[in-house]
Parts: sequence; C-alpha cells; structure tokens
Amino acid sequence: MSQFITLEDYDASIHREILDALLRHDSDIADSAIIEICEDRAIEEMRCYLDKFYDCNAIFGATGTARNQLVLMMALDIAIYHIFCQHNPYKMSQIRKDRYDRAVEWLKAVAAGKITIADAPRLPEEDQALNSPWQLESNELRPSHF
Repeated sequence: MSQFITLEDYDASIHREILDALLRHDSDIADSAIIEICEDRAIEEMRCYLDKFYDCNAIFGATGTARNQLVLMMALDIAIYHIFCQHNPYKMSQIRKDRYDRAVEWLKAVAAGKITIADAPRLPEEDQALNSPWQLESNELRPSHF
C-alpha cells in the first residue's frame, strides 16, 4: 500500500461523484481497497520506466508537499485509467484514454533520457551507468614485445 497518492489528490483530476460511481459498491472488496490496488499498479507501472535514472523509493516514498507534482499527476492519470478499466472499459471517457496515453508517452521519454524530471532524486552516477544499454569493456592490456 502506497502513501504517495491520497484520496484528496483525486479531487484535482476527477469529481468525487464520478469516482464513487466507478467503484463497485455491490462487491465484497471495499472501495478503498480497489483504489489502493489501482494506485499500486500505477506506481509499479511508473517504476518500470523511471528506475533507470531515478531513485523510485525516494520519489514514491515522499508524502505531502515533498511529492513531485508532475509525477503525482501522471500517477493519478494512470490510476484513474485503471479504475475506469475495472468498471466498464468499453464506455471509457476519451479524455481518460488520452491522459493515460500522454502519461505513458511522457514516461517513455523520461526512460529514453529525452525529458528529465526537475527536482526528482536521481540514482548515483555508477548505478545509472550500470543501467545504460551501452556498456563498454575491453580486454586486459597485453605487453608488446619488439
């Protein structure tokens, strides 16, 4: 269970009435459990893209005003998309699809190094080098005999 996203954070992205309508009130799973599952899935999806350059434990371990607002917005868009999908994916709002697609495109650009996240804690240089797709090594230098 993540403390990165709070229930109050949804108010900036979706009306509470819509969120309540999307949750299955007739199921055995509590509404908060469904939201937490979708939040955890969104964060894990984001970790797949961000862990190449950024310290994901520090980013997603932040609470309150210490959270990066851009990362929070993208996490909310992905979580809301997952909430919509569990309700009725065939009657999904186009804006939700567009915002999810935009979040994934942003994550892909961050993973490719085309975009950086301001004020987000980065991994140490040696860890970033280990995550690089280009790792150069050579054979040990041999002495020359003339």
